[in-house]
Amino acid sequence: MTAPLPVRPPGEPAHQKAPQETAGPRPPSRLLAPLRQTGQLFALALAVVRAVFRRPFQVREFIEQFWFVASVTILPAALVSIPFGAVIALQVGSLTQQLGAQSFTGGASVLAVIQQASPLIVALLIAGAAGSAICADLGSRKIREELDAMEVMGVSPVQRLVVPRVLATMSVAVLLNGLVSVVGTLGGYFFNVIMQGGTPGAYLASFSALAQLPDLYVGELKALIFGFIAGIVAAYRGLNPRGGPKGVGDAVNQSVVITFMLLFAVNMILTAIYLQIVPPKGG
Repeated sequence: MTAPLPVRPPGEPAHQKAPQETAGPRPPSRLLAPLRQTGQLFALALAVVRAVFRRPFQVREFIEQFWFVASVTILPAALVSIPFGAVIALQVGSLTQQLGAQSFTGGASVLAVIQQASPLIVALLIAGAAGSAICADLGSRKIREELDAMEVMGVSPVQRLVVPRVLATMSVAVLLNGLVSVVGTLGGYFFNVIMQGGTPGAYLASFSALAQLPDLYVGELKALIFGFIAGIVAAYRGLNPRGGPKGVGDAVNQSVVITFMLLFAVNMILTAIYLQIVPPKGG
């Protein structure tokens, strides 16, 4: 027995489409995307800080990453710090000669190297050499679904992979900052004494008259923070690639650019805070 056909009310057309639901206003996703990604970046940084104090700690992974980051940054950092120190010494020496204050050339150039040039050189090299490799490694693991497999097995990718890499970048940045400071200072000393005719005694005396121990502390603190930023940004972009292998390459480029922008902004903030908190020597 066949089912009865539905009765159409009189006056209703034979082929009437179902009424469509009116869509409400969509949120501006393109405008909110940078804010969303910024929040995810801060969330990853907080997760890394919390995972540092959890067991088990990946000692072997940390040692391997520490050696890798150090091996790809030590020689370039030493080579780059020499011309940086020389340029700063030559520029400051020329300026002090015009002002008639040649005796302060050593102190001004060394303070510029220790406070500003050395942490930035270290951070830029770590972000460009080690950070790009970290981002490419994590991105390739992501597109091969290795990270998803780790989460299925109950292993946290942040604790297993991200934490050792971030700690490695921070440790290498702090140690490398000392090397760059020494090499840059020696380079500035050589170019000031040899090329500009300065005296070694005046160079060292001006440094001891203007410099103080907090200047070294703020340089090491900047290197530590910059290493953390470079590791976090590289890990974040590596964990969130888009579009397969091409997306991994784009993520590597984005990680380097974002790290450079954050480094200069954070360096300005830290320098302003330091100059307000720590009084100059003799002030």
